[in-house]
Amino acid sequence: MQTRVLEKEIAECTLCKRLVDYCRTFELAENRKIGDCDYWAKPVPGFGDINAQLLIIGLAPGAHGANRTGRPFTGDGAGEVLFRALFRHGFANRETAVDLHDGLHLDNVYITNAVKCVPPQNRPRSEEKRTCLDWLAQEMTFLHRVKIVLAMGRDAFDSYIRLERSAGRVTRLNAYRFQHGGVYRLDDKILVATYHFSRYNMNTGVLTEDMINVLFQRVRALLFEV
Repeated sequence: MQTRVLEKEIAECTLCKRLVDYCRTFELAENRKIGDCDYWAKPVPGFGDINAQLLIIGLAPGAHGANRTGRPFTGDGAGEVLFRALFRHGFANRETAVDLHDGLHLDNVYITNAVKCVPPQNRPRSEEKRTCLDWLAQEMTFLHRVKIVLAMGRDAFDSYIRLERSAGRVTRLNAYRFQHGGVYRLDDKILVATYHFSRYNMNTGVLTEDMINVLFQRVRALLFEV
């Protein structure tokens, strides 16, 4: 029940005017890339198994993905890659994510974003990232069993490190430098860094399916260690 209340509070958040205004532009049909459906067009809460040991954090909702469907990584290119990998490695019951009613269920994984609203040009401002840290902190309060945090991209990585610093578990930010495949032990959790599963990264070869398979094999191994 508490999670439902938090999801509702996140979806109703209006703390960042620039982001709220930008979200609302998608209520207009002419701004929709996929024009035959309504857009969620508001902050997107996380979803998944609240008893999960694995937490995946992205940067922000995609304009025509989560901002349209209301669920992280659902309906865009990055999500296609992510859910295919989650299915392959036993974290999901299906390899595609289409909308809130597609029957997707996650096992031992919870997915959220560091910033809950879609930002213009996919670039949230520093103050917007700081504001949204409180929502991530509140999500963490009911994710009691999380042992591994997989940060997708530098911004998600930095946001989680800042969250740990605000809780007093990290003292020096510069001690944690983002690199794909990096593993960092933080108190009772392990932080794993990865390049974002964006279509750009996949198309340019910055990230490959083989690299993603190796990444999730490593995550699975770490889950057995903690």
